[in-house]
Amino acid sequence: MGTDSVLVVPLLILPTVAVNLMRCLRPALLFLLPPLLAHAGDSWSTQTTTGAMHPRHEAAFVTVGEKIYLLGGRRLQPVDILDPATGVWSNGATPPVEVHHFQPVVWENKIWLVGAMTGGYPRERALDHIPVYDPTTDTWSRGPSLPEHRRRGGAGAVIRNGKLYVVCGIINGHWDGHVAWLDELDLATGLWRELPDAPRARDHFQAAIVGDKLYAAGGRRSWAARKEVFNHVEPLVDHYDFATGTWTTLPSPAGDLPAPRAGSMSVAVGRYLIIAGGESMAQGTAHADVHALDTVTGTWAAWPSFARGRHGSGVARHGDRLYVASGSGNRGGSPELDSVEASDRFSEASAP
Repeated sequence: MGTDSVLVVPLLILPTVAVNLMRCLRPALLFLLPPLLAHAGDSWSTQTTTGAMHPRHEAAFVTVGEKIYLLGGRRLQPVDILDPATGVWSNGATPPVEVHHFQPVVWENKIWLVGAMTGGYPRERALDHIPVYDPTTDTWSRGPSLPEHRRRGGAGAVIRNGKLYVVCGIINGHWDGHVAWLDELDLATGLWRELPDAPRARDHFQAAIVGDKLYAAGGRRSWAARKEVFNHVEPLVDHYDFATGTWTTLPSPAGDLPAPRAGSMSVAVGRYLIIAGGESMAQGTAHADVHALDTVTGTWAAWPSFARGRHGSGVARHGDRLYVASGSGNRGGSPELDSVEASDRFSEASAP
């Protein structure tokens, strides 16, 4: 075979090889696309609802089955239950004690209100137990007690492999006593275990699990004793590796939370950690910002913002949509909002 023939064969097959190679690589390339490219057409929209919803803040919004539950907040208020399919609110039982500044977790189809406070500002008291709401029976019960020397409110909480994790928080309401503690409750045995402290204390935030790591992002160190309640927001992001039992802080400034704020809401979507809403000294109105941390690359991107800034509630996943309800519209405790917002396609466009 001559030299010309040797050259012709690769030239003929190269286009086919290139096409096949691109077909193979396409899923990986899409997985690496920044979140903004996947969400250019998405937005949050205010939902039309009927029925009675009780505006509140320092509360939670969480999905169980086909319904989304709005629980807690300052003052004794009933559970409000949203049916996303119909847009209708209904009401459930009122908790036996005022409960606020907590993060909800779902265990065996019951909602646990973990790391909660009760009472009035600025010296709220950390609850000595975990209130539990059962949506099936519409009843409240008393869950496990927290060890007396580890009680605090405004903490983050997650469940993984039959164990509850409570991270950071503040001992004395808004007054002082912010801590970096990490505690584990074995839900089968009822035994608590103290794990390594986080690299830094924070309160007024929510934790989330992405992959095999627990993320603590957002929040602040509330300090009413020094008249510095909103001042000390935390931009650094810490994560706990369950496999190694160690904490790591994302490199700064690339890993820092854009627009540092507290009272924010956290949710995991695929490989992304979403931090939404919040309050800070940077502005009088609540933040409408929604930021996504790509936990593979360690970088942040802006996602579509809320239609109305808010803090002190929760972002609930329901099917392929994210929902947020109520919360406070300004820094501090008012106005308490009576609106519901939803965004389409976050989960299906973002999950790897």
